[in-house]
Amino acid sequence: MPQVQTIVLPKVHERHDLELLDQVLRGTGRSFGIIASIESARAIWNIGEIAGWRSSTGSAFVSALLFAAEDYCADTSIIRTRSRTELLYARSHVVNAAKAFGLHAIDMVCVNYKDTDYLREECEDGRRLGFDGKVRNSTFRRLKDFSHIGLIEQQAIHPSQVQVIQETFVPSEREILRAARIVAKMEEAYTQNKGAFGLDDPNGASSASETEMIDEPMVKQARKTLERARRAGLVIPDVSAA
Repeated sequence: MPQVQTIVLPKVHERHDLELLDQVLRGTGRSFGIIASIESARAIWNIGEIAGWRSSTGSAFVSALLFAAEDYCADTSIIRTRSRTELLYARSHVVNAAKAFGLHAIDMVCVNYKDTDYLREECEDGRRLGFDGKVRNSTFRRLKDFSHIGLIEQQAIHPSQVQVIQETFVPSEREILRAARIVAKMEEAYTQNKGAFGLDDPNGASSASETEMIDEPMVKQARKTLERARRAGLVIPDVSAA
């Protein structure tokens, strides 16, 4: 199937599992991105070698890490709760490994499919941890189908979850405004040979204790926010006069 560009591989515990798939793909003459599903304690232990794997023949490479929470809990005897604190280590480990190798990080499915408020809370939590999105349980589309909004797919078990997931994994108006102000003010600071500046409320409501010190790492975060907003087709405000 020439339209297939990405393959989801479940039960990836170590690089050997990827190499077994590679043996099948070598004869196709094509290169495939692999979304490696992290589902066990052994996978978390070996996650660095999984994230960094590429086929020696160029037929496949890992393009994303997906965290499968229910399988992970079954393997580790972890009891999943609404607080998600018991999964913080594993989820953070997945994000860190993905970012270390330039991959997408895909968060766990929300099993409370009728509770949209909890779904939004879980999505916001995942985004704060650094996840790029969630992934649909049934069918995965090609990575490039979601490149315009910076997402891969949604991990949803019901169609009603899709809209909330898409809304949550793009920057809010407030985040976009803040990012635009940071980038604009840092450019102004550079003209004054400064490497940092204080950012306060645009309406002048901030007290001295609420003023943020902004330097290059925060500017880098702001640029990423604006890039994500552009991919989603969101409006970037003109703050040159702010």
